[in-house]
Amino acid sequence: MVHSNATATGAYGTTGSYLDTPAGGGLKSWLTTVDHKKIGLMYAAAMFTFFLVGISLGFLIRLELLQPGTQFISARTYNSVFTLHGVIMIFLFIVPGIPAILGNFILPLQLGADDVAMPRLNLASWYVYMTGAVMALASLVTGGGFADTGWTFYAPYSLNTNTNVSLAVLAAFVLGFSSIMTGMNFITTIHRLRAPGMGFFRMPLFCWGLYATSWIQVIATPVIGITLVLVVMERTLGIGFFDPARGGDPILYQHLFWIYSHPVVYVMVLPAMGIISEILPAFSRRTIFGYKAIAISSMAIAVVGYLVWGHHMFTAGMSDTARWVFSLLTFFVAVPTGVKVFNWIATLYRGSIEIRVPLLYAVGWIFLFSIGGLTGLAQGALATDIHLHDTAYIVGHFHYTMFGGAAIGMFAGLHFWWPKIWGRMYNEKVATTAWAMIMVGFNLTYFPMLILGITGMPRRYQDYLPQFNDLNMLSSIGSWILVAGLLTMIINLVRAIRNGSPAPDNPWGATTLEWQTTSPPPLLNFATPPTVDTGPYDFTEILKQNNVEEGV
Repeated sequence: MVHSNATATGAYGTTGSYLDTPAGGGLKSWLTTVDHKKIGLMYAAAMFTFFLVGISLGFLIRLELLQPGTQFISARTYNSVFTLHGVIMIFLFIVPGIPAILGNFILPLQLGADDVAMPRLNLASWYVYMTGAVMALASLVTGGGFADTGWTFYAPYSLNTNTNVSLAVLAAFVLGFSSIMTGMNFITTIHRLRAPGMGFFRMPLFCWGLYATSWIQVIATPVIGITLVLVVMERTLGIGFFDPARGGDPILYQHLFWIYSHPVVYVMVLPAMGIISEILPAFSRRTIFGYKAIAISSMAIAVVGYLVWGHHMFTAGMSDTARWVFSLLTFFVAVPTGVKVFNWIATLYRGSIEIRVPLLYAVGWIFLFSIGGLTGLAQGALATDIHLHDTAYIVGHFHYTMFGGAAIGMFAGLHFWWPKIWGRMYNEKVATTAWAMIMVGFNLTYFPMLILGITGMPRRYQDYLPQFNDLNMLSSIGSWILVAGLLTMIINLVRAIRNGSPAPDNPWGATTLEWQTTSPPPLLNFATPPTVDTGPYDFTEILKQNNVEEGV
């Protein structure tokens, strides 16, 4: 991105990064900061702590399922373990993950802004997130222990169980407020703080992904908040909303839950799509193919995503008309996703490709998410969904979409922007080894689940018939490789913070504004606001310097 008057003299009139501690700093300076970069790092520290707990619980689940019969945890404990695993991964890591960590850090830099539009609200959203997390942890040891309902908290079981469902759903309710605050902040920032010359169609595509996601956060999240409050009211006051014994309707809970929870799938995935759209042009040294189509398709996914929640409920009871309408819309939402995949592959075609770790994660993401999307089409078709519903196939599909989509996308973004965040390079050989372990372990863990579901193994069971033993054992072995790869990746990134070699300002030769400032950036990002002269992926000057023609 060509720009003028953009220099990187740091805060307080001196050169220095946002990591330089002002007078009277220390822990207090972090806990009271309104710097978007520090807030993004505080989110990262909290979320990856929860992520490590979440993968430990998932590892425990796979150990239990290594062989038929009870290995070392009872069915009751198993129910709480997989519920806690789901709540941590969904509500504490994947849903807020990319927007809160990389969105907070990178969005203002890409827009050429000093900070987000409402810095104090940004800090408040972190405190609200931590409050919800503490409430979720408190529910583990109070009121009968953690919920055993599954992360969906389906009624009427969530109304009748003796576990501490009320505190768990209130924790999710509080976490929703953090999500809404972040979404409001990003929408305002994108509308009000873009650099001079940066129209909407000169924004980087990561900003477009965050923009579409933010609207979903603001519009859809209140629905789940109201639903969870109704669950608490029914448990405490005995009002019959969802329990048929009290005149309620459990199908109503499912509608309200999925009206939020299907759009929130795109809260998880759209920012990851934006990350992929940043990485591919940087490492293929060419303007991204179909920029406007990718940008508009992000908004199209956000809009259509509101209309397809019923495909989660084909077996719950609804009219035949509703079934085929939801099925049609489910297939329709695949169109803008297909547009993105086509344009990404077209971007790589005849590009001057440089294979580096971020590109490996990006290409791996396309492969995994394509499997997730294609396996979802089988569930969107009415006849096959009847057979596959509530089987292990759903678990495999869900992880290909959510873990393969949101988490792997986050890992791609972390490896892409890590030198910018810390000013240090990680060990690329170790990072490549970790990527290979993650890809092999991921597919060994989750692909057998697709076959298990097709052959009839139900999900959420602590035990299973001997006929499913071989594939379950293969899945459990895959989880060992996957966990080893994740730990290798995290250790390598953390070690780079202190021991990595100094990173240049633009190690990848990328063209968006965040690469035009120092690594790490100064407190106020740019001493003089940049002026944007062209689109975000113009590699003309870089290619000229290297005597390379675009697309060769």
